[in-house]
Amino acid sequence: MISDNVKKGATRCAHRSLFHANGYGPEDLNKPLIGICNSFNEIIPGHIHLREIAEAAKLGVAAAGGTPIEFPAIGVCDGIAMGHTGMKYSLASRELIADSVEAVTMASGFDALILIPNCDKVVPGMLMAAARLNIPAVVVSGGPMLPGRYKGRDVSVSQAFEAAGKFAAGDMTAEEMEDLEAKCCPGCGSCAGLFTANTMNSLSEVLGMALPGNGTIPAAYTGGRRLLAKRAGAVVMEMLKNNVRPRDILTKKAFENAITVDMAIGGSSNTVLHLTAIAHEAGIEIPAPLFDEISRRTPYIAKLSPAGKHHMVDLNEAGGISAVMNELSKKNLIHLDALTVTGTMGDRIKNTPVEDNTVIHSVEAPYRPEGGIAVLKGNLAPDYAVVKASAVAEDMLTYTGKAKCYDSEPAACDAIMNGEIHDGDVVVIRYEGPKGGPGMQEMLNPTAVITGRGLKVGLITDGRFSGASQGACVGHVSPEAMEGGPIALIEDGDEITIDIPNRKLELNVSDEELAKRRANWQKPEPKIKHGYLARYARMTTSASTGAVVK
Repeated sequence: MISDNVKKGATRCAHRSLFHANGYGPEDLNKPLIGICNSFNEIIPGHIHLREIAEAAKLGVAAAGGTPIEFPAIGVCDGIAMGHTGMKYSLASRELIADSVEAVTMASGFDALILIPNCDKVVPGMLMAAARLNIPAVVVSGGPMLPGRYKGRDVSVSQAFEAAGKFAAGDMTAEEMEDLEAKCCPGCGSCAGLFTANTMNSLSEVLGMALPGNGTIPAAYTGGRRLLAKRAGAVVMEMLKNNVRPRDILTKKAFENAITVDMAIGGSSNTVLHLTAIAHEAGIEIPAPLFDEISRRTPYIAKLSPAGKHHMVDLNEAGGISAVMNELSKKNLIHLDALTVTGTMGDRIKNTPVEDNTVIHSVEAPYRPEGGIAVLKGNLAPDYAVVKASAVAEDMLTYTGKAKCYDSEPAACDAIMNGEIHDGDVVVIRYEGPKGGPGMQEMLNPTAVITGRGLKVGLITDGRFSGASQGACVGHVSPEAMEGGPIALIEDGDEITIDIPNRKLELNVSDEELAKRRANWQKPEPKIKHGYLARYARMTTSASTGAVVK
């Protein structure tokens, strides 16, 4: 046992005394030590209830013969961080989470881990740590929020973001906006639609690192969530007994399964960053073209908010992620021999039929024949760019417009709110990439205001988008502006073409003109020169390689 390093032998007398100070006796130290990494805090609605999940996981570990020991992890609420300097810390916090889980686990000599995340960067951060540490680990999240009800329809936080645009356009009163904000987020859990948190919690199941239901059982279903956590405790003890480790599970087949399901349900475009980063920690390379290759052969069979009217609770009642995988397996799109924390994927999904075909369509009658995310290339994105195609209206899949350029997200948002953006424009938001932001801000505020104002425009950025964003919004444009990518050379009035069916992102300017502009381009001063973000900007890689720190 790894934990023998901190509890056995005469030279560990002092170590044992410190365990005794915490209330652990000899009978506890004779058992495996299982770290329970709990990201509870009082700022994220998806984490406010995680003490209950941790307690249930500890019961499961103890009942199966282990000694559970809880420790914390940080978390940032992307919704609260949105639209100000705080959003620069969101993606960067993923690396802090992975590093801190590694540090506490290695320093404490844990034999195995239960990882309890829920919201956006905590899930991939913990999965990155699991792959890096490669000791038995199970992920058990807090579950999605139930949708709220407003004027007889289901709503979530995305409608609250869109309310700003509707208010600015005169389509919503201040009183209506106040009523909506009081009703759209009714309680604990990760925001109710298929946004980044719920996408990653669902893909944790598909990767094999979490139990069925991890991504879809609502947080408000406390019995189901506690039972899932207790089972996770028992499962990790069985993994320890059989020496099943994360890198046995996180194989190339597992990542291909995850990408396939991501495309089938139209998940957040952030998954391109996160799956790439997790794979990097597992020693596996996932090139961006693989996402597009899988997308082209995967039918889009579940249309969830923000693209559709259904929320995570609806997906859960329709059979959950296992039912999605069962349906996809009918076209041989799932590697059934991939290993999970409880056996093979084939065994897991063989008896999980779709319970509601209005939520999960059949592979013979999908919403679209191709998947929810498209990877674009062209002279504006020589490496790649990403768009959540499932959330783009049919008449915007191919679009050409005139550029209006902004060197920060706040500047663009002000322009949209002030009525400076009109139908036919392409809003360009640059110097918001991993290095330029720094931290690659999400652009939910501008996309939500565009939607709220009813504008028919495109938006491209070297930043990224919230899973709640919708429309012809192209992110992750690489190379980023701070590295002299072509997005830095766009001028107001330039014509830009977004062609999602043909996977093109083109700046309709001659090579000769671009060469002149490049010769005159000067790299700007960093926006932040001190503290963690300054270090992050120096060490992070391109979005095309997952924005991982090296």
